[in-house]
Amino acid sequence: MKELVEVIAKSLVDAPEEVVVTETKSEKAIVLELRVAQSDMGKVIGKQGRIAKAIRAVVKAAASKEDRKVIVEIMQ
Repeated sequence: MKELVEVIAKSLVDAPEEVVVTETKSEKAIVLELRVAQSDMGKVIGKQGRIAKAIRAVVKAAASKEDRKVIVEIMQ
């Protein structure tokens, strides 16, 4: 899942070298924290959060195949 989020985020931003995804596992879910350059935040979030919702939907679909719950958080 971590690699999936990295690939998607790096294809969206102008500074792909600054994309960092950290994975935290808990009992209930896997939390993926996505960090990008400040200037690229708008590109990852999109108008009215549409791109962020799309990223979460793709990750959720991939996670459902493995019977896992994955939460994607976009951090500043």
